[in-house]
Amino acid sequence: MIGSRRELRIDLDTPVSVHIVGIGGAGMRSIANVLADMGHDVSGSDLKYSSGLDQLESKGIKVTIGHSKLNFENPKFLTKSTAIPEGNPEVDAALEAGVPVLTRAQIMAAITAKKTAIVVAGTHGKTTTSSILSVLLSSADTEPSFLIGGDLNEIGCGALWNNDSDLLVVEGDESDGSFLDLDSDVSIITSVESDHLAYYKDDSKLKQAFRAFATRTKGPVYLYGDSPETQYLKDLPNIRTYGEALDSKYQIRNYQGKRFASTFEIVSEGRAIGAFHLASPGYHNALNATAAVAVAVDLGLSIENIQKGISQFAGVARRFQYRGENNGISFIDDYAHLPTEVESALAAAKEGEWNRVVAVFQPHRFTRTHDLANAFSESFQDADEVIITGVYSAGEKPIPGVTGKLVADAVASKRTDKNVRYCEHREDLITLLQELLVEGDLCLTLGAGDLTNIADQLMES
Repeated sequence: MIGSRRELRIDLDTPVSVHIVGIGGAGMRSIANVLADMGHDVSGSDLKYSSGLDQLESKGIKVTIGHSKLNFENPKFLTKSTAIPEGNPEVDAALEAGVPVLTRAQIMAAITAKKTAIVVAGTHGKTTTSSILSVLLSSADTEPSFLIGGDLNEIGCGALWNNDSDLLVVEGDESDGSFLDLDSDVSIITSVESDHLAYYKDDSKLKQAFRAFATRTKGPVYLYGDSPETQYLKDLPNIRTYGEALDSKYQIRNYQGKRFASTFEIVSEGRAIGAFHLASPGYHNALNATAAVAVAVDLGLSIENIQKGISQFAGVARRFQYRGENNGISFIDDYAHLPTEVESALAAAKEGEWNRVVAVFQPHRFTRTHDLANAFSESFQDADEVIITGVYSAGEKPIPGVTGKLVADAVASKRTDKNVRYCEHREDLITLLQELLVEGDLCLTLGAGDLTNIADQLMES
């Protein structure tokens, strides 16, 4: 499970035709953008329309809705999302024609092999951290390439390829072990929280994978050192820690959070690096920024440029993203779907000093809900009202007895003083929120599923 799986390597120096099955997901869209920037002729298909496809088409990428052999036009190679099941007609057509079919891991490995790759990994925090680092380096005129599984608000997508710079910032994906295939020159590990047990089976194998990832990194590994789950990595020779602990190589101090911003200072081995202003709230985001600052300092960037880059970061889509206000009710959406992520998002919301924080959480995947439902019991302490919805399947088959009520019951067992509601169906949820929300409230939607557009429905009603 933790071995490299590079059966096939491909040369990306010569422009060729590439077809991507499942091109609409954030990760595959980023790959499509990078391949197009390299000069390749990119096409793709997805099961249904999503707004990100418009951005690809504006770049000249041919996108087809629906999967069919008719979409297959004999490209030089085909690559596919990990969500694509066996029997896909386009993949089958490629196999019949003898066209190489690359996994996402293989195409990512080919991309990272072309530059000095800074790979950001972790069970949470990696999208924001890699985004902050990309903006920071761009602001400092290093003009990096980047390949991220989320859309930067500055450019509306998560990828860019620059032939004139050797630096590449990459978001690694531990969910299927594919981050082990990346050629990482420098890496960041933000967290090693229990997750992806459908793949790893137990936490020990997840930890083995992160240790292998750190060991294979050619240069320094920047590790969030305050977490109990990361202590086992500290003995590796290439580790540089960041966090609040006094023995951190890069220590964050004097954090102050506001509704939509935060300030903090960073010290390295007793030497003051500087004070930083981040236009994103939450201590967890300040920690993500600290990791980015640490890498930038060690790359030799000036403190002034680093401070400017941090201040210019405008956030990532679905990461504590302000969606609007209606009748005095504010709406913020966050991708948080793990216990620590939910806790961090609510801590950031509490700093905003709204009259009430109404948290609406959509559990993600039946397997994850089965494995982690009880772990959410302490995650909602900073919410005034809690609503748990039905599970977003993400393509998984239901598991008998596994519903969002498992999470609701776990939260209610520790929240006897406040309301915890289970609302399985979307129509009922809309009605409940219309009755519940009042002027001065923050409605914070949480989850990696389709709950994100609830805010639009409520603001239109």
